[in-house]
Amino acid sequence: MLKFFKHNLESIAGVDIYPIISLLIFFLFFVCLYTWTYTYKKEKISEMSNLPFSDENDDANLFI
Repeated sequence: MLKFFKHNLESIAGVDIYPIISLLIFFLFFVCLYTWTYTYKKEKISEMSNLPFSDENDDANLFI
């Protein structure tokens, strides 16, 4: 099955750059996600983690 794709892709000029670009996009996405995660404020993380336990939300009674 792979030989059908390989034969067709070898005939396209400059096709070898696409795997490199996709790897760079993948790598840069996770580097950005990593830096965003570790620079996020700890107070905001604890505030968001306590949201399910807070009773201050008036929207919770909309589905009753």
